Amino acid sequence: MSNEEDIHQRLRAAVHYTTGRMCLDIGRQQGREFSPQVIAAIAETTFRQCEVFATDLEAFARHAKRSTVTSDDVKLLARRSTALANFIQRKNELLIKDQKHGKKNAGKKTNKDQEDSNAAPHL
Repeated sequence: MSNEEDIHQRLRAAVHYTTGRMCLDIGRQQGREFSPQVIAAIAETTFRQCEVFATDLEAFARHAKRSTVTSDDVKLLARRSTALANFIQRKNELLIKDQKHGKKNAGKKTNKDQEDSNAAPHL
């Protein structure tokens, strides 16, 4: 197995593990259980979608004649999901605000920032 294949498999395993943990947490909150097959299907779908996102982000940057993916590329990627686009816009604004305040405040979060940081978009 090449190093690239090894990294690919480790990423896939990490997505599967994280998906399983999230399903467990959500299941506890909702009083439900997720079968191993459902968790595997969600993990595989997530992994494949991330591969598509990565390819699209690279294409957007290349089209703009850049070698670096920027937040504008991510916003373009999310344009079809209003909730996701709004979430990304808020996160981007927080990052810009933190950069403007410099390193002395970068590690400090207000309660509002923490809530925004943890709030997932409703898709």
